[in-house]
Amino acid sequence: MRRLLLWMAANGWLRNRIPRLWFARRAVRRFMPGDDLESALAAGVGFQVEGLGTLYTRLGENLTRIEEADTVADHYRGVLNELRERRLDGEISVKLTQLGFDLDVERTFHHATSLAAQAAESGKTFWIDMEGSAYTEATLAFYERMKAVMPNTGICLQAYLRRTAADIQRLVPLRPEIRLVKGAYAEPSSIAYQGRHDVDANYLALCVAMLQAARAGNAVRIALGTHDVRLIEQFAEHAAAVGLPKSSFEVQMLFGIRMDQQRRLAREGYIVRDLIAYGEAWYPWYMRRLAERPANVLFALRQIVG
Repeated sequence: MRRLLLWMAANGWLRNRIPRLWFARRAVRRFMPGDDLESALAAGVGFQVEGLGTLYTRLGENLTRIEEADTVADHYRGVLNELRERRLDGEISVKLTQLGFDLDVERTFHHATSLAAQAAESGKTFWIDMEGSAYTEATLAFYERMKAVMPNTGICLQAYLRRTAADIQRLVPLRPEIRLVKGAYAEPSSIAYQGRHDVDANYLALCVAMLQAARAGNAVRIALGTHDVRLIEQFAEHAAAVGLPKSSFEVQMLFGIRMDQQRRLAREGYIVRDLIAYGEAWYPWYMRRLAERPANVLFALRQIVG
């Protein structure tokens, strides 16, 4: 099921046709409050009342015209303005290919540093999303360059990649902000763990490595980008064992997934941030979300018929 869903996510024919179907748009509502920014911000207002922070990402990737990158950057400047005016505890997370990374790296760098500078005015982090393995090394190099001029820049790393342990050690001296996810792209076994047990084991090992770095005096902001509450609580136990409180890390979960657990964790003193995705380019992102946990397919079917 996971392999099929990832194949569907990458299939251009399906990408062009499925989003036009009414039942597909209805099913995606589980993971999105709406297509537009206003819907995302309205959800964020409600979460803030409940003690949850937010993280916003406009869906889309791999632009074909560099002018589109200027439009995306302008959109995110507007997002940051809205967050500040509404006094929302919100941050933004952006794919580099949304900012023209495939087309003009220097223009992408200009947009990214400009957005990070604007986020810094409110004391917030500008997050760089990680994409498929073809972009991993280039994204890490871009992040290293960004950190040199904009310290409030965070990056997403993927636990299923075999290289990630070395990548964390590489970044620790930079005082990084790292969101660790399990990974949602189709990658070969030569570079990525395939089984759930192996991915989970590596996820916890990577978390402990970041915890040890923080314990040793390195400033590492640790964000657990997972819905696996068991892993989150295991990590909290490791943190407590070395004298670090729950406030020494944060939990980042997607809109619509395990909302009961998000609220419970927030009540118990965890820092929780809900990632709200929006926009019309939802199809590949949505299929990767289903592939992360194929049981969600049944929920999506119930959304269609209910």
